[in-house]
Amino acid sequence: MRFAIRVKPGSRRDRVGGTWEGSLGRALVVAVRAPAVEGRANESVRKVLAAALGVRARDLVVVQGEHGRDKLIELTSGPPGAAERLASLF
Repeated sequence: MRFAIRVKPGSRRDRVGGTWEGSLGRALVVAVRAPAVEGRANESVRKVLAAALGVRARDLVVVQGEHGRDKLIELTSGPPGAAERLASLF
């Protein structure tokens, strides 16, 4: 399963939720406290998303947008109901 996200690095708190209309279409907003330096924000995004979806961080892969705020994420193996949980976050 693939989905688009919009990352807000350097936020006051980690948070998943909301919608952003960006270059990849409709995207889920993911705010992380980590700065966008040396891949710290990407790793934090994977951890925060994993917690929100109830999956392991290693099951989430950045397919596109490694160095930008708009990213395409792939969930390689998710539990039943992961799609519904994702839809509820938008």
